[in-house]
Amino acid sequence: MRKSEVQMTLKKGAEDGSGGVAPPSPRIPSKRAKVNPDQLVPDPSSVYPTPTPPVFIRKMRNAAVGTGCDIRLKVAVAGDPQPSLYWYHNDELLSMHNQEYGGLWIRDCKPTDAGLYTCIATSYLGEAKSSAVLAVLDLGEGNLG
Repeated sequence: MRKSEVQMTLKKGAEDGSGGVAPPSPRIPSKRAKVNPDQLVPDPSSVYPTPTPPVFIRKMRNAAVGTGCDIRLKVAVAGDPQPSLYWYHNDELLSMHNQEYGGLWIRDCKPTDAGLYTCIATSYLGEAKSSAVLAVLDLGEGNLG
């Protein structure tokens, strides 16, 4: 194996007017500092979010369902602190027992389940409202001639 010699000549940049800095290469991306995720400083607004009043980012939609079917009315709400949700059917407060946040299941629908449904999101900063109409249709499956 032969050793090869490399000779380099360095010149001061004052002669060519570039100040000794080479122009950036169009084909080589600039170097970036490597940062570990544990070295990142979190944005203060993400650690201590600014309190915001409730707002519906997905409103309830009108719907129709056949008798005996199940339906879920859904909403998505933003706000800090997380708003409390209250559901109403024709202005009567509904029990939210066994319901998940952002949705209202109506099981085995009957004609009496039809009407106006309203979801009210509240926090100490205010409230927001979303309403929709549910129609319950008798599809007449048992009345075939």
